Amino acid sequence: MPKREAGAILRKLKAVAAEPFGDHPWAKRLKSEDCFRARQGDWRAVYKVDTEYDAVIAERAEHRREVYR
Repeated sequence: MPKREAGAILRKLKAVAAEPFGDHPWAKRLKSEDCFRARQGDWRAVYKVDTEYDAVIAERAEHRREVYR
């Protein structure tokens, strides 16, 4: 992953961690899982929000053609 995209995804995940259920136009709930995705160009980060521990858990960050497999 290019450094520019990695930094942008990290900033977006930090914004989600600060306000997990806020309105983030680049984040979307996934249908098949209890997960969300953050989008940055052709890159996607899949994450979960753990309400018990007040944490955001990033599971994967990959190119869009491979992240959902």
